[in-house]
Amino acid sequence: MTAATTTPTEKKKYTFICSRGTLDGAYPSLVLALNAVRLGHEATLFYTFMGINIIKKGYLEKLKFHPPGFMGAIPGMSNLATSMMKKQIEEANIPDVADLLEMAMIEGVKVVACHMTLDMMKMTKDDLIEDVGVMNAADYLKLAEECPINMFT
Repeated sequence: MTAATTTPTEKKKYTFICSRGTLDGAYPSLVLALNAVRLGHEATLFYTFMGINIIKKGYLEKLKFHPPGFMGAIPGMSNLATSMMKKQIEEANIPDVADLLEMAMIEGVKVVACHMTLDMMKMTKDDLIEDVGVMNAADYLKLAEECPINMFT
């Protein structure tokens, strides 16, 4: 059955790939996955490359926003931009990344780390937060074949 012929009540599967370990890199996949499960679907977050730091123990407090272009090269600009973004997030009553990740996991979002990235970064499953799985590229592709939406955020 294709996505165009599914009924609104049919449970779908979605995957979201996060490859950026930044404040603005963390939010899109988390928000989309959390909303997918809240709509009654399954969602898997696949963390790879620098995005794997989001699920690394003790790293969430270190997430920063790096402005694009020459602004990001100015000394201290990343700290200032991070502070400004966190203030905007708070004023908009948006949960911080740690709370959003916890909500997502509690509500059933599957969180997995890329096996190759773990090897490349010389990390083990013990370096990751609790309840994170590990998946290799072949297993991800098998899952992705079942999904009408696979999004790289």
